Amino acid sequence: MRLDQFLNSSNLLKRRSIAQDMCQNGAILLNAKPAKPAKEVKIGDVIELKYLDKSLQYEILAIPPTKTTPKSQISLYLKELQ
Repeated sequence: MRLDQFLNSSNLLKRRSIAQDMCQNGAILLNAKPAKPAKEVKIGDVIELKYLDKSLQYEILAIPPTKTTPKSQISLYLKELQ
């Protein structure tokens, strides 16, 4: 699954266009490297979201099978690090 699709379907970001903009501005790192929106994500990859005041890291536990995931099931797909 593409990085921008994963961020949207796992409810980390509200819209895929926001994920694309953040990738293009270097605010999203995949395995400690700047990532393009079309980069494929795999189980075990680490995603870092850089905001102005904080940075959040998540490990991918599974790839969502559908386009949308209920917020109650986010823990099945992501584990927050730190």
